[in-house]
Amino acid sequence: MKKLFLSLLLLCAGAITTQAQWIRVWQGGESTRYAIADAPLVPYSAAGSTITVGSDSYATAAIDSITVIYPVTITWSGTTVDVDIPENVEGVTATVSGGDVVITNANTSSEQEFILKGSSSSGSLTYNGTYKCKFHLDGVNLTSTSGAALDIQCGKRIDLIIEDGTVNSLTDAAGGTHKAALNCQGHLEVSGGGSLTIAGKTNHALRSNEYLLLKKSVGDITITDAAADGIHCGEYFQMNGGNITISGTAADGLQVETDATSAEDLNGQFIMNGGSINLTLASVDSKGIRLDADAAAPSIVPHMQLLDGTVTVNLTTTANGSKAIASDGNLTIGSTTTSPTVGITVDAGVYVDTAGEENRATGLKADQTLTIAGGATTVSATGDKSRGVRATTLTATGGSLVVTNTGTKSQGIKLDNVFRPGEGGTVSGNFKY
Repeated sequence: MKKLFLSLLLLCAGAITTQAQWIRVWQGGESTRYAIADAPLVPYSAAGSTITVGSDSYATAAIDSITVIYPVTITWSGTTVDVDIPENVEGVTATVSGGDVVITNANTSSEQEFILKGSSSSGSLTYNGTYKCKFHLDGVNLTSTSGAALDIQCGKRIDLIIEDGTVNSLTDAAGGTHKAALNCQGHLEVSGGGSLTIAGKTNHALRSNEYLLLKKSVGDITITDAAADGIHCGEYFQMNGGNITISGTAADGLQVETDATSAEDLNGQFIMNGGSINLTLASVDSKGIRLDADAAAPSIVPHMQLLDGTVTVNLTTTANGSKAIASDGNLTIGSTTTSPTVGITVDAGVYVDTAGEENRATGLKADQTLTIAGGATTVSATGDKSRGVRATTLTATGGSLVVTNTGTKSQGIKLDNVFRPGEGGTVSGNFKY
């Protein structure tokens, strides 16, 4: 509680400089942010057992700390950029060349926050640090001519806050060696109700080396094009809210890779608890939503769980041999308490690889068990030799799966094991074993 009382004393004494923008109230590792202007006083009540910040009341015994935030503000304007480092901030240095900024943070004891704003057709930010931090996208629109637009070289937890009501965009330079337009070397946690549009001209559009978490507050994330994957992450992907739209990718739309070296409990999982994914795939022999196994860890069975929300995937006529949704392990749609809506259209046909093998365009593919547990799933296979569903085993415990195949020599539901109805749920389609 010492940090709490120290911060309160600072507030009461008026010792906060004009460069402080927020305070954060911390409980159990999570924080709520308040603008200084909205919380000039933090009064006690109930004999000191509660305090009020803004319009919220807290039990003092439940508060870990209250911290005062002095963010570094980076503002682009055309070919120039201004970096404002408050005098209270230690360990942060900046190198500027035209619109390109390199930030180095030597601080390893507290989370530094950065505000990115303004526009540049030749701007970028590279961040080097070894401690978790936060980046606020506050109406920033960058097109890089030298590499990634935002390259976060830090292996820790990175908070990316898309500020409510703001419009943001990131585009990298073409022909480079960088990994993504928005690249994070650690694990990325995204929040905030604004919008973010990303274009990846060299490789992926958005890449998180470790897991990627989208919180309930997320607004709109749009991938307009990518020279490789639209979104690419390691370990696991968890989506609790937001709207993702992906198109124009040369490889997969959204790829998640299991990591044999990871200690994360959710490693090898794709979990969608809400929000929407709208994906159009036009590239051959690719995946719309993809969950990969790691050959170095055969004991980790990938599990894709589309538990709630809306998923729409369209394989266009040029996406021959591609899969709309594919898991190297199990695939579960819905639950006893949730009702997602999954709609897949397979207009593509067959892709013949270099070995002469035919790969059918497919709607749902699970290398192990496909479980329909809730919600409504529809798959339409209209392309020549296209396939609606491919799985080892199909189980239906709730919800519905409706598969139609109208393409020439197309298939409805191809299984290795016989589907035995009666467990619950509704499945309709042409079966092939």
